[in-house]
Amino acid sequence: MRDETISDFLQRLADRVPTPGGGASAALHAAQAAALLGMVARYSTGEKYAGHAGAIRAGTAAALNDAGTPPKLAVVVATADESSAGRHVAVVGRSTVVGKPVAHLLLDKNATVTICHSRTRDLAAVTSAADIVVTAVGRPGLPTAEHIGPGAIVVDVGTNPTEDGGLVGDVDAVSVAGKAGALTPVPGGVGPVTTALLLRHTVRAASR
Repeated sequence: MRDETISDFLQRLADRVPTPGGGASAALHAAQAAALLGMVARYSTGEKYAGHAGAIRAGTAAALNDAGTPPKLAVVVATADESSAGRHVAVVGRSTVVGKPVAHLLLDKNATVTICHSRTRDLAAVTSAADIVVTAVGRPGLPTAEHIGPGAIVVDVGTNPTEDGGLVGDVDAVSVAGKAGALTPVPGGVGPVTTALLLRHTVRAASR
């Protein structure tokens, strides 16, 4: 397989798709391709995070509809229902990709949010007091059962490859499963929601 960027691949596919008729139809096809390629460029380079960090922090609804927000939205979809208002959410991880944006989006859902990180003192004491724990630290086995309160909702956003070619999350699922009220699996948890949202945003971007 030749070396090819995502944008190059999509452009090659777009060039091969026949456009019925001409004139306005061809212009629409070109506009759709341009919108999709522009979205992919922003998504691939990280430009989306710089462009929407302020909007997310300000609680701007438009930020939720942008194609660059699937990873954060996936967590919100999994946790921010009507009952999240007023509940304590501990976000473990402060990355600009997941941790910080998720914290701001959950604040916009009226949750009470605590952001934890590598320098948080007595992490277990903080997270075990939370109703919902969102973890995205890139460390397999963290959190464990001692970090989770009885009946808490645990959303594992971590994706860590194993030596045998598998994939595990951050959470020690064996110990946490018997204590948490709900636990998203890895793989098969937040990932498919992210994919579905990305496809939805792609369709919206292409139709503009």
